[in-house]
Amino acid sequence: MKKNVIGQCFIGALIGLTISYTITIIISVLINSGEFYPVVPQLIKTCGNELNAVIVQTVFSMVYGAVMAGSMFIWTIDNWSLLKQTVVHCIVISVTSLPIAYILYWMPHTVTGIIIYILIFFAIYFFIWITLYFSIKKQIKAINKKVNDDLISK
Repeated sequence: MKKNVIGQCFIGALIGLTISYTITIIISVLINSGEFYPVVPQLIKTCGNELNAVIVQTVFSMVYGAVMAGSMFIWTIDNWSLLKQTVVHCIVISVTSLPIAYILYWMPHTVTGIIIYILIFFAIYFFIWITLYFSIKKQIKAINKKVNDDLISK
C-alpha cells in the first residue's frame, strides 16, 4: 500500500508539472505577444529573478500534483464513511491548494482575492464530487441489475 501511494505521488508530481507547464503555454498563446510567460510577474519580483520563480513554481506544481494523486487513496479506506472520506479529502486538498495558490500568485493577495479563490475552489470541488457521486451510483445500479439478472436467469 505504502509503495502504491509513493508511486502514485510520483506520477502525480509529473502530472502536476505537465499541467502547470501546459497552462503557462496556453496563457502565453492567449497573450499573443510572441513571448513565453512561465510565471506571473509578481512571483518574479518575490523570487528576485525569473529563473528562481520558475524553479519555485516547478517545485510547488510537483508538490501539488503529488498531494492530489496521493490523496486519492483516502477513497480506498473502506472502514470510513463517505462523509468522512469526503471531509478528509477536501481538507487535504484545500490545505494544500490555498497556500500554493497564494505563494505562486495564482490569486490576488487581498482578502477579496482569497475569498473568491476559496469560493471557486469549493464550487469546483463540489461540482466534481457530485458528478462523480452520481456517475458511480449509476455504475453500481447497473452492476446490481446485472447481478440480479444473472441470479434470476440461473
